[in-house]
Amino acid sequence: MKSGWVTKCIDEIAEVKGGKRVPKGYKLLSEATAHPYLTVSDFTDDGTIKTENIQYISDDVFKEIKRYTISSKDVYISIAGTIGKTGVVPPELDGANLTENACKLVLKSAVDRDFLLYFTKSQDFYEQAAVNTRVAAQPKLALERLKTIKLSFPVSIPEQQRIVGILEKAFASIAAAKASAEKNLLNIQRLSESFRSALFSRFWNAWKIEKVCDIGQVFDGPHATPKTVASGPIFLGISSLRRGEIDLRESRHVTEIDFERWTRRVRPQEGDVVFSYETRLGEVALIPSGLECCLGRRMGLVRVNRQMISPEFFVLQYRSPQFQDHLRTKTIHGATVDRISIKEFPGFPIRVPKLAEQNEIVDRAKELQLRALALESTYRRKLAALDELKNSLLHQAFTGQL
Repeated sequence: MKSGWVTKCIDEIAEVKGGKRVPKGYKLLSEATAHPYLTVSDFTDDGTIKTENIQYISDDVFKEIKRYTISSKDVYISIAGTIGKTGVVPPELDGANLTENACKLVLKSAVDRDFLLYFTKSQDFYEQAAVNTRVAAQPKLALERLKTIKLSFPVSIPEQQRIVGILEKAFASIAAAKASAEKNLLNIQRLSESFRSALFSRFWNAWKIEKVCDIGQVFDGPHATPKTVASGPIFLGISSLRRGEIDLRESRHVTEIDFERWTRRVRPQEGDVVFSYETRLGEVALIPSGLECCLGRRMGLVRVNRQMISPEFFVLQYRSPQFQDHLRTKTIHGATVDRISIKEFPGFPIRVPKLAEQNEIVDRAKELQLRALALESTYRRKLAALDELKNSLLHQAFTGQL
């Protein structure tokens, strides 16, 4: 260990104190009172507090849980559900009540608050917290175990503050670079949408209009959800539809018996168009070659007549701003979810130019997509590199290398 540094457990440098739930029979208030009540949903990724949706408690409730407040001099840590969100509260929230799903570190004199805060952002802290995390109904980091997490630090407070100053300056530059990269990613996505609109806008009104049922067969998925298993045929849910493609990173599986049951109505095949008609409206994708799957709930399927329209053109048109605008006019807004009527969908209008023109538009769209994906990949690599730089700086900071 570097000279002038020591290693101690968190409970040696801070008191670890939990928050408190609102007593049974009471509810949080949206109207402002003198007593804000902070929940994990108020914690931000950058270590501050979102103030726009803060809830409050009454004077009567505060009297019962007044011991469970947090000071702006403390560090908060989420310990249930979402583990490891850490930060400090701004001065205007000094004395706010703290949820039972979080705890506070009340520092003793040995460590600077911001030095400890940066440590809670480090990979070393996360790894120790993960070892000490108990998984039951939801992940939970027990307070007694949190106390055992070890931290190395210089004995000198001014030296701690010097390291904090280096981190603050570096992290501010990294945050600016990340904001720029994220803005460029958003601009690329907006530009892609603009290109899709331009591909259709010039001849949109001149193209022949057909009903969806005139250019293909429309099928509805099952109205129930099968039991999922570790392996087997894929159960294709709405979450698998992303930006016009099938995304199987979070795929679920069913047994062979359930697969046969769930494909009696329709068995998806290569080139079929699948779409969502409830929640996440507007999502659509093509079934790729070799994918054996059954449809999930709230999923529809169109098997197009390829003599009239190409599946790729159907998907491209479905994702176009023009068709999406039509979907919005047909959206039924429910109490909990939005949907379109699967019974009315076959009557929705679809534009059908000549096949040669369809293929030309599809080719142009693919070329534009490849360029957009290449740019996106560049900026995502930049974001990943910036995250790696943060981790590297934190590692150096807490091993005495800064």
